[in-house]
Amino acid sequence: MQSSDYSYSPVRVAVIGGGAAGMMAAGTAVMYGAEVTIFEATDRLGKKLAITGKGRCNVTNNSSTAEFLENVTKNPRFLYAPLSALSTDETMTLFESLGVKLKTERGKRVYPETDKAKDIVDAMRTYSSGAEVIYKKATAIKAKDGGFTVTAGGSDYTFDKVILATGGKSYPLTGSDGSGYRLAMRLGHSVTELIPSLIPLNSPSQLCKDMQGLSLKNVKIEIKDEAEKVLYTDFGEMMFTHFGVTGPVILSASAHLRLVDIASLTLSIDLKPALDEQTLDQRLLSDFAKKSNKDLINSLGDLLPSKMIEPFIALSGVDGRKKVNSITKEERRAILSTLKAFRIPLDSFRPIEEAIVTSGGIEVKEISPKTMESKIVPGLYFAGEVIDVDAYTGGFNLQIAFSTGYLAGKSAAES
Repeated sequence: MQSSDYSYSPVRVAVIGGGAAGMMAAGTAVMYGAEVTIFEATDRLGKKLAITGKGRCNVTNNSSTAEFLENVTKNPRFLYAPLSALSTDETMTLFESLGVKLKTERGKRVYPETDKAKDIVDAMRTYSSGAEVIYKKATAIKAKDGGFTVTAGGSDYTFDKVILATGGKSYPLTGSDGSGYRLAMRLGHSVTELIPSLIPLNSPSQLCKDMQGLSLKNVKIEIKDEAEKVLYTDFGEMMFTHFGVTGPVILSASAHLRLVDIASLTLSIDLKPALDEQTLDQRLLSDFAKKSNKDLINSLGDLLPSKMIEPFIALSGVDGRKKVNSITKEERRAILSTLKAFRIPLDSFRPIEEAIVTSGGIEVKEISPKTMESKIVPGLYFAGEVIDVDAYTGGFNLQIAFSTGYLAGKSAAES
């Protein structure tokens, strides 16, 4: 903690952006003795944070630093120092100290026990409550005479330090509209190519429309190219939509496919990954024996969700009105094959505005990882998604926001 020697004026710090990284940076800078002002373009802090994890907020991942960095898809080495400044354990301890009880689920994902993102947002608002908040969009930052002028809402404000924590280009209605990149570029920084990551995928298949809203749990997916080479595989949950597919395993897959022509790929879903083909065939024979006089379309209710039965039969190529007792061995093999590889052609990414994370951002070579300070403009710091680092789903991206925000806030206040 900084000394409270009143012979020195506190460092005046502007935090541009009131999201996860911005609130963490602001609260930490206040804790280390700075006088902090947050500029937030929307009408409240933590707007994007409130909708993360389908409103549950996957706040971090209960993993070691080594495990964590294995899940970072861009510039993992850059994050050693930020994660040392605020580890996943320390983040969990912080939220517990702010009154949020946490739980760890599959994949070491950490959520509030209440399953309410609002609790995380409220905790971060409490943590950053020592900062003044100006609900105006920062439209310009000028470095002058060892300090900064921030222009917002037509007015100019002066500061000693500035932390840029504006988020990416996804979810513009929550304030992440890409403006931070423009502000940084005007100050001489480089921005790498901005492409969507952790984003749903479009499919031209009518099957997706027919199954719109259907969630599948405990399925195995494979993304294959035209030569049937597997580019990505995962196990977990996914969902069909009117445009294609989404859900945790799809979002994670998208992070691997940024540089691939999506239109040449196929999603293959193993609907029964716990059963090998021989065991599954015995299960089919058993079900068919019990329902031998029924039509096929009325005999699959124990194997498939009702909304999936008609699309499944269409994909298998077997006549759904055929009696189960007259299904041939070849037709049963087609049904079995479709259960183990329900294939959906892919088309493209959804628009970047729908991405959970923007891949790309401020070039990390221009930022000191030990302080988050710009190597180009002294006194300028960066935190969160605006930096060119991103990771898979599972709480990793929020932890990156918290760790870089913490280090930026501490460094700016102590400088």
